[in-house]
Amino acid sequence: MTRIMTPHVYLLGTADTKSAELTYLRSVLVENGIEALIVDVSTSETPCPADIPAQEVAAHHPDGEAAVFCGERGQAITAMSVALERFLPGRADLAGVIGIGGSGGTAIVAPAMQALPIGLPKILISTVASGNIKPYVGESDIAMIYPVVDLQGLNRISRPILANAANAMAAMVRHPYVAAPETRHVAAPETRPAIGITMFGVTTPCVTEAVRVLEPDFECLVFHATGSGGNSMERLVAQGVLRGVLDITTTEFCDFVAGGIFPCDASRLDVIAETKVPYVGSCGGLDMVNFGAVETVPERYRDRVFVRHNPFITLMRTTDQECREMGRLIGERLNRCDGPVRFFYPEGGFSQLDRPDQPFYDPAADIAFRDALLETLQQTTDRRFISLPLAMNDPAFAQAMAGELIDLFKENDFHAPD
Repeated sequence: MTRIMTPHVYLLGTADTKSAELTYLRSVLVENGIEALIVDVSTSETPCPADIPAQEVAAHHPDGEAAVFCGERGQAITAMSVALERFLPGRADLAGVIGIGGSGGTAIVAPAMQALPIGLPKILISTVASGNIKPYVGESDIAMIYPVVDLQGLNRISRPILANAANAMAAMVRHPYVAAPETRHVAAPETRPAIGITMFGVTTPCVTEAVRVLEPDFECLVFHATGSGGNSMERLVAQGVLRGVLDITTTEFCDFVAGGIFPCDASRLDVIAETKVPYVGSCGGLDMVNFGAVETVPERYRDRVFVRHNPFITLMRTTDQECREMGRLIGERLNRCDGPVRFFYPEGGFSQLDRPDQPFYDPAADIAFRDALLETLQQTTDRRFISLPLAMNDPAFAQAMAGELIDLFKENDFHAPD
């Protein structure tokens, strides 16, 4: 007789300091009919009330418990994080995760939560949630909640916030996502290859038209090109979820070069080289660097051309020199790609702001990018540069890129999913 395993929500936290909060979370889940386990990730060897003790988690470190219970706080936190990242994904009864913590506890639980599959419910209640959360969320679907007060016992502020998190988790576990029957006149998502597309607000018309062309035959997953968006897309390529890429908006290279707030990683495009998936790229948003509110722009850039995108985002036009550097960088990275690669250059401008009578219109800077890319790119039958007398958001430009990706799938027999 097959034994059916009871699903559990795992509650992650340092039970030596967060026992009251963890116990309260479990009580709310149980009231909702959800089984929960408290997982202690304390870095002291003091016994704490928990369903899974810290020693059991620490034993999953490659160097054993001693690596965690070493007596040095920073080293212990790092080691417990490594142990938890090895412990958590292998739990067969895992239905969802709630992590809680201050800066230390968050540093322990966030990497393990990032390692879990996309779609598995994940909530992280953290005192760092009102700051820069990119290191904690990464390319995952972690939902972060700011507890307003420090997590130091239950009170009139923390109690309802913790209850909201537990109730939200209960709802996600009790009502898991089930794909609805496809009703449109296209193939079902499960039979269409999934492709990644990068977008910014200033390239939205291009992406919208490309999706219209591609959607009958492809499931189009659009990623906001904010640094994390590019990382998320490439992670899904590495996992085999995405079968190809329409990299319309490579603007993350601007922030990488000029120190903006949405940079790509130094590894951008490495996954394309490793997997050899069909790749069609372009220059979307290479005319702008992103900063926060206008007062956050570095002093060295004060004489540049700016557009206030909204109260929280200030855009800065890239210079000839920055465009040349981006052309060289992208060319070098595309040279590592042995799969089918096409890079489209829009002669009429890189975004909605890079057009005649718009503030970022600068043909000389655009051409500097083109020339540097052409000087660097080693063109072959499979790796080609295509220049069109169109602007980025002209429908014909989007149609040309989408059509090229369709052709690459056909020519390379990539169309049928695994």
